[in-house]
Amino acid sequence: MPHPLNPALAATFSPPVMEARRWLEGVTFSPERPLINVSQAAPVDPPPEALRQAIAEAALSDPQAHLYGPVLGMLGLRSELAAQWSAAYGGEIAASQVAITQGCNQAFCAAMATLAGTGDEVILPTPWYFNHKMWLDMAGVQTVPLATGAGLLPDPDEAAALITPRTRAIVLVSPNNPGGAEYPAELIRAFAELARTHRIALIVDETYRDFDSRSGAPHDLFADPDWAEYFIHLYSFSKAYRLTGHRVGAIVAGTDRLAEIEKFLDTVAICPSQLGQIAALWGMRNLRQWVAGERAEILARRAAMEAAFADLEGWDLMGCGAYFAYVTHSDPRPSAEFAQALVREAGVLMLPGTMFMPEGAPGAARQMRIAFANVDADGITTLRARLAELARA
Repeated sequence: MPHPLNPALAATFSPPVMEARRWLEGVTFSPERPLINVSQAAPVDPPPEALRQAIAEAALSDPQAHLYGPVLGMLGLRSELAAQWSAAYGGEIAASQVAITQGCNQAFCAAMATLAGTGDEVILPTPWYFNHKMWLDMAGVQTVPLATGAGLLPDPDEAAALITPRTRAIVLVSPNNPGGAEYPAELIRAFAELARTHRIALIVDETYRDFDSRSGAPHDLFADPDWAEYFIHLYSFSKAYRLTGHRVGAIVAGTDRLAEIEKFLDTVAICPSQLGQIAALWGMRNLRQWVAGERAEILARRAAMEAAFADLEGWDLMGCGAYFAYVTHSDPRPSAEFAQALVREAGVLMLPGTMFMPEGAPGAARQMRIAFANVDADGITTLRARLAELARA
């Protein structure tokens, strides 16, 4: 390479989903035995027709939809999220405490840019969401892995032992990507108290909150009048409304922090997509029942996954929820090698645990993530059959 390269970027691993797609090169799949792709946690179907119509009408009739908007997002969408979240979580959230971003990944990057710089530390439970790790690597921030226990749940006491003067934040994802675990409200509260005590931030990424199997609020952090002192909430509109290509996410944080986040967002994007925000707002106001149906379908697929792996020889379910199942396999090949072999030998594309764990981590070579949101009950039955057939072979 003729020009200098940022060493932090050079040291960051390649995007896992893109790497996995390269495993498909040169492999053909027959119509009778098509590829089962459980590698990516994103809806493949378009938004419902009524939402697409709303987007089309805005594109045709709203001149503002094609111009720059406020850096922190449309006031209408910020206000709607603040009102709905206040009701859902039993707290008080103001529109001024909400920012709209180009997807939830950007929300994480923006929040983290206000918290940590080169040489600082951030605690991530393992298995972790790989894009979180990638951003920390690019920013020169040291990732401190926190091993999880039964049910893939992290332990606040173990996290406390990892905190140093350089620690700036703890990051939780619930429902979890990649593990599927739904963190109990009391566990999230324990991490919040840990963050408050040590004067660090607790970031909770709730991208998959719309597919939580529990009723009621998943935690009570917003009920604390002082939540903004230690808590940062992240959300994605992509999954609930199938808006992945429109890139719409959100941050809920204190107004002082959002003033700093505004600097970041203005520099990297200027403003979020106007059409995406219009779509998200329309969805929040009109698609409550439709989203409930989507949730019911995902929960049905979760039940099908649990049933499929209950007695599947050589496979064990470590966690299952939202879009994900996290499993162990008994194949003698390490998971990175086994995942590539699955494409050729079973027509299945899934990601190995090594993409979600520190290098050399115990157990990673036997772990896999299955993103089942785009596989219906019949597809899950076929997936089970192919894995069972491979085990017998």
